[in-house]
Amino acid sequence: MGVIRRHEPTDREWELLAPLISRAVTGRPRTEDRKIINGMVYKIRTGISWRDLPTRYGPWKTVYTRFRRYALDGMFTRALQQIQAQADEAGDIDWLVQIDSTIVRAHQHAAPTGQKRGAAPRL
Repeated sequence: MGVIRRHEPTDREWELLAPLISRAVTGRPRTEDRKIINGMVYKIRTGISWRDLPTRYGPWKTVYTRFRRYALDGMFTRALQQIQAQADEAGDIDWLVQIDSTIVRAHQHAAPTGQKRGAAPRL
C-alpha cells in the first residue's frame, strides 16, 4: 500500500480484517475497501466529524455510508469476535482482568439520600 499513517491499520491488521469484510456482488465498482476502512479508523481515532475526513480516504459520505451499513449489519462485532477467537487459539490473549474500586465509581445520582423509598419527606 505504501505509507502507513499513524491512525491507519498496519498491513498485519489489514490481513486479519480483509477476509471479514462483506462485499456486494452487484452494482457499480466500489471504492477500495482498505481506503474506506482507513477512513473509518482515522475518524474514530481522531474524533473529527465525518465532513472533515481527509480526501485521501475518498468522499466522506461514502465512508460514512459504508460505516453505517457495516454497523447495522453487525460486521464490526463479527470481525472482533473472529479476530479474538484466532488470537485466543494462538495464545496471544491474556484474559486476566482486574477491577479496582478506585476506578469503579457510581454516578452522583446513585448516592443514597438517607430516605427510604415511599417514606414521607422529613420536615
